[in-house]
Amino acid sequence: MNTILSERNKAVIFLITAAVLWSFGGLFIKLVSWNPLAIAGMRSAIASVLIFMVLRRPKITWSFPQTGGAVAYAATVILYVAANKLTTAANAILLQYTAPIYVALFGAWFLNERTRVFDWIVIFFVIAGMTLFFFDDLAVGGVLGNALAILSGISFACVVLFMRKQKNESPLESVFLGNVLTALICMPFMFGSIPDLNSWAVLIFLGIFQLGLSYILYSAAIKHVTALEAILIPVLEPILNPIWVFMAIGEMPGPWSLVGGFIVVVSVTARCVLTTLEKESADMGAENCLQ
Repeated sequence: MNTILSERNKAVIFLITAAVLWSFGGLFIKLVSWNPLAIAGMRSAIASVLIFMVLRRPKITWSFPQTGGAVAYAATVILYVAANKLTTAANAILLQYTAPIYVALFGAWFLNERTRVFDWIVIFFVIAGMTLFFFDDLAVGGVLGNALAILSGISFACVVLFMRKQKNESPLESVFLGNVLTALICMPFMFGSIPDLNSWAVLIFLGIFQLGLSYILYSAAIKHVTALEAILIPVLEPILNPIWVFMAIGEMPGPWSLVGGFIVVVSVTARCVLTTLEKESADMGAENCLQ
């Protein structure tokens, strides 16, 4: 019992650390003067080198979960970078965090992880909050960016489901393959222009820490939490992401986006806190029964 609890607590710490690293994406991507797809490709190329060094001998099985996770991962990082260039950083990340909806919808069928009534209430409020984002960005670029961010939320949910499906294996291989695939897809967009030295420094940070290290931690954590927890616990990311951007370059989301983001974050956080309290109560009850 204590060993299981310690593994879960460590997983929660890993998830929070990953979320903090992810949260710098919105700011740093905007600081790179380069094509969005070129940014996505170079960031993943750097991350793939780091992950390969950690894995040493990747176990590539080409199983459905491993391959599906890689494709979903590539879609997620490409869509997120493109969305971040077309809409505000706050919109891009908060709309990506509609992912819990899809995890809850398909988690029970794909992973046999039950979704409760309270989960569906949270999902309702997340959808309500999501609709408010479009009240601010009615320009073509803003709408397109918001749409890409929502698609990145769907693909992010698929990443979580496929990685959790490999809980008894090594989900990090999916991330490695996903980064390689992203680099290959985006390679043609890297030619024609070269980023300056400042942009290269940012790209190296993005590849090593914001993407590489974060997913190494995330891959280790997802073995010890449910898929829904793996998408809800990192709620720090959508909170911190727009803060870094506002502090550095003064980009401020619109009022409706702020209201929508508040609804999304509060709903997700409430669900996470309630689940944690329920687990603690259940664990205490089990210990009392043993005594």
